[in-house]
Amino acid sequence: MTNLHELQCEACRADAPRVEQDEASTLQASIPDWELITVDGIDQLHREFTFKNFKLAWAFSNEVATLAEAEGHHPAILLEWGKVSVTWWTHKIKGLHKNDFICAAKTDALLR
Repeated sequence: MTNLHELQCEACRADAPRVEQDEASTLQASIPDWELITVDGIDQLHREFTFKNFKLAWAFSNEVATLAEAEGHHPAILLEWGKVSVTWWTHKIKGLHKNDFICAAKTDALLR
């Protein structure tokens, strides 16, 4: 099986299928540091990354933004001193799509 971080996002429509619970559990096994959260009834993937200072956190948030533009899929990014919080979900379907798991894996790969 191909690693998630090696896949590309697909264009997502408003009628695209959400990832169901069983598939989410299988996909999440590839990104164990990500937390499945629900905000206002919308399932999302969330992870906090820590850094030694603001400048390193800022550089990482820029890398995530560059990744998002390349994939055409955009997360919520919160930059703080020594910390970056990234949350992926698919706005059009108000939930999780396989793209979110792909982008979470690609986010992790930025640290390698």
